[in-house]
Amino acid sequence: MQEIASNYAWVDNGRGGKTFRRIHAPNLNRSDLPCPMVITDTIDQTQSMADGKYYTSKQALRKTYRADGNPQGVEYVELGNEQRPHIQKNGGIVRDRSAVREAVDKALAAVERGEGI
Repeated sequence: MQEIASNYAWVDNGRGGKTFRRIHAPNLNRSDLPCPMVITDTIDQTQSMADGKYYTSKQALRKTYRADGNPQGVEYVELGNEQRPHIQKNGGIVRDRSAVREAVDKALAAVERGEGI
């Protein structure tokens, strides 16, 4: 009952009466100012694993991961949660469909014989 009392309150309905309604908590993560969310280029000082220098700019750090931006001349991949859209998910590997079908048929036959249980 305590939870109900904290989420609901009597609100003036504008016609001389009151209505018991749920009160929504305000979203404290956003500002009341009418502006879009801005993602900046700045980051905390981070050491590049490609050249060992420290950077405070995302763009400058990512340049060191390219082959033309590091002393080794090697292309490095930044790991994260997002997919790079220009890279195929399977890594460009072309699979032999007949070999895949044969492997699946062998596995199904083994299960039917009771070997997979």
